[in-house]
Amino acid sequence: MFEIYAFCRAVDDIADGNAPHAERLAGLDAWRGHVAACYAGAAPAHLRSLARQIEAFHLRQQDFLDVIDGMTMDVVADIRAPDAATLDTYCDRVASAVGRLAVRVFGLEEAPGIALAHHLGRALQLTNILRDIDEDAGIGRLYLPSEALAAAGITDDSPQAVVSHPAVDKACASVALDAQAHYDKAYAIMARCPARLVRSPRIMAEVYHRILTRLRARGWHAPRQRVRVPRAQLLWIVLRHTIA
Repeated sequence: MFEIYAFCRAVDDIADGNAPHAERLAGLDAWRGHVAACYAGAAPAHLRSLARQIEAFHLRQQDFLDVIDGMTMDVVADIRAPDAATLDTYCDRVASAVGRLAVRVFGLEEAPGIALAHHLGRALQLTNILRDIDEDAGIGRLYLPSEALAAAGITDDSPQAVVSHPAVDKACASVALDAQAHYDKAYAIMARCPARLVRSPRIMAEVYHRILTRLRARGWHAPRQRVRVPRAQLLWIVLRHTIA
């Protein structure tokens, strides 16, 4: 998991860096080459440990490439009010693809593992989007889907205009319902899996679901205060699932 995290951190840092677009795209393309080298038995020295984990857990090359493709979406152009299908593709690449790698490490069977990665990845990413609308707008990004904005009567796709619009609460509430549906399906899948294999997913799900619950209780009317889970609650969640 440390190797998977290190990979994700590296490509995310490239995508969110301050380098020119062309340089960031080249950096992500270089990672495609690094990943290919790992699967060809010619891993660069700094990725030999990752290559060992790829072999040990039968990690799929496409999942690594999907993560890179998701980061590329943020580099090619600032995402602004994507349609629902594009947003779903983005969530699959930047979140569910990471889950597909992780569930192999956890030891889950193929079908429930892929299904869990699908739903929990989307739930977590939509929660991030709903929590970070102001921060994203500050860097010119808007991940709320165009369908939710249209249903709320918002016709402008300018990030700052949307997050200050009086109807943004309605648009966000709609996305929150989608996130909740994915949590419900993820919890149902985990309930059918051996508890020891889903400890980490349960911790992530519970922490982020608490964030979503707090967001829904707070609403998205401006001004918005940052929502966090208190550190004591985080510790309790980790301990409860670790010793259970």
